[in-house]
Amino acid sequence: MKRLLRFKWIIAGLVMGLSAAAAIGMERTRSVDDAGEIFSAELIFPLEHWHNHASMVVEAPNGDLLTCWFHGSGERQADDVRVEGARLKRGGQQWSPRFTMADTPGYPDTNCTMFIDVRGKLWLLWPTILANEWHTALMKYRISSDYAGEGVPKWERQEVLHVTPGPEFQQLTEKAVSEWEASAGLLPAAQQARLKGYIAEVRGRAADKLSRRLGWMTRAHPLMLDGRRILVPLYSDGFSFSLMAFSDDFGETWKTSTPLIGQGNIQPSIVRRRDGALYALMRDNGPAPKRLHQSLSYDRGETWSPVTDSNLPNPGSGAEIIALKNGHWALIFNDTETGRNSLAVAISDDEGASWKWKRHLEYDPPGPQAGSYHYPSIIQARDRSLHATYSFHLNRADVANDQDGKPRRKSIKHAHFNEAWVMAGDAAGK
Repeated sequence: MKRLLRFKWIIAGLVMGLSAAAAIGMERTRSVDDAGEIFSAELIFPLEHWHNHASMVVEAPNGDLLTCWFHGSGERQADDVRVEGARLKRGGQQWSPRFTMADTPGYPDTNCTMFIDVRGKLWLLWPTILANEWHTALMKYRISSDYAGEGVPKWERQEVLHVTPGPEFQQLTEKAVSEWEASAGLLPAAQQARLKGYIAEVRGRAADKLSRRLGWMTRAHPLMLDGRRILVPLYSDGFSFSLMAFSDDFGETWKTSTPLIGQGNIQPSIVRRRDGALYALMRDNGPAPKRLHQSLSYDRGETWSPVTDSNLPNPGSGAEIIALKNGHWALIFNDTETGRNSLAVAISDDEGASWKWKRHLEYDPPGPQAGSYHYPSIIQARDRSLHATYSFHLNRADVANDQDGKPRRKSIKHAHFNEAWVMAGDAAGK
């Protein structure tokens, strides 16, 4: 009897403990959702003259934030470029010292991305540029199960992500460029000449096996579908359109989707609708009017609808879209047709049919001293707050110089906020 009573007390204690933990979790959720506007922001490291660009942020299972970006004396043309990272401890106010996440000696390592899969493993994906041109990019990835401590994650696996477009790639590319060719006569003479040059280049690359397989790069977060499929958004500057790589066995094998072909649709970011369809928004690298491009998939990313313009302005800069826990969507983007001086977050409550709320993280009046705030990454943390990182590049004449006399103008910035902050809108004058 005593053992039975003791067992009942243990069970009761466990239930009370679990209830208390649930209550604490609910309280944390309420404190973020109902605390009014939340906003803070800081540079991850002090401004410097080195090029720091294309950041990505994830939340670790322990609540820490981990971010990565590429750093060096340039981009594809600079062989000293490497992928760096830093972490922010849960509840902390200061980012850790920087550390190297990936560095191929003698080659630029650039547009990195990260995600954490359903097993809790961290993935870092990035392209190594083989011959200092974007179309020579070779995709790689690393995986870690031990990344919650200090410093660099302990990598347990590194692979090349072989991008192998199927036989339909050349057929669909030819179909698209033939349609452009047929309508080229409607364009002004200067645009006709540019389009013809682009068509000839795309045809040549599509017909070449090596060109089809190289040059694909990451930008936005990968997406995990149904706890099994990893969907990695890719793009090519050589083709100036997009593609999805996907794996159903956690990277043991990879396949590719049909290409998403438009006139300059790159750097796709994917969100899943309530009906299961996937919606992609892409940077506009094509002619005016400058808009984020869009496409839909109804078969888990294997085939995609024709690429069209959305009604969202884009100056030729990356954007990222995510689904929030309450069903809303959040979009972070440069909300102009020219310039990266304006960086905004928008909220939709109807899966992108409209964007009723918008607020700026950064804004400079257009002009020669306007900064560039771009290539953003956004996530929703478990407490429902939002975290964004982005390239923070000043262009003012009054910035301090390094010891070698070069202006300190570049860093990566982190912002922490909630939906209430976005929905409150900008202060007067913005």
